[in-house]
Amino acid sequence: MSLTVEQLAGYVDRELDGDLARWFPDEPWVGIPESTRPVDPFLARLPAGAATALAGFDRRVRSGTLPQCLDIYDWSYAFEFEANDCRILDSDYETELSDEDVWSIGADGGGNYYVVLANGRVAVWFHEEEVIEADTQFDNLDVFLWSIVRYHAVRAGVLELAAVEADFRALGQPGVLAPEVGLLASLS
Repeated sequence: MSLTVEQLAGYVDRELDGDLARWFPDEPWVGIPESTRPVDPFLARLPAGAATALAGFDRRVRSGTLPQCLDIYDWSYAFEFEANDCRILDSDYETELSDEDVWSIGADGGGNYYVVLANGRVAVWFHEEEVIEADTQFDNLDVFLWSIVRYHAVRAGVLELAAVEADFRALGQPGVLAPEVGLLASLS
C-alpha cells in the first residue's frame, strides 16, 4: 500500500527523533541563541495540525536535540527577512509577504531557505529572486520533514534511494518531484 500524506500526520512528534537517531547518530547538534525570536506569534496564524508540528519542531531546535544535518543555523532558523533587507514575494512574483507570513526552518545549502507558510505548507524561498517558488512546496511540515530527512539520509549514503523513491512519488509533493528544483532532481 502506498504511503499517504494523511499517514504522516504527527510525524514530528511520533517518528522524527527516531529517524534522525537511526541515520545521523554522530552529527553535531543544532545550536541557536536564546535570543532567537519566538515562534508563538506565528503558531497562532497556522491551522491546528501545522501549529502542532511547528511547535514540536521548534522545541527540538531550541533544546539542541536535532542533528545539524538539516542545515539549521542561527542565521537560517527564524530568519528575519525584513531586518536583513530581504523581500518575500509569493509564487506569483507580485504579492509581497512579510515576516508574519512565513517562518524559516532551515537552509538548503545554496543560500535558499525552507519556510513554513501561514497556510501550513512548506516551500523554498529563493534568495536570488526573493520569491517563494511554487514548484518547491510540500503539503505540510510533517511531510516536508519526513521527506527532507530521507533526502539527507540518501545523500549521506545511509539510505538507498530505491528504498524511498516509491514513497516519494506516492506522496506527490512538488518539492520532491518538480524537475530541476525538486529533491529527487538533486539526487539524480
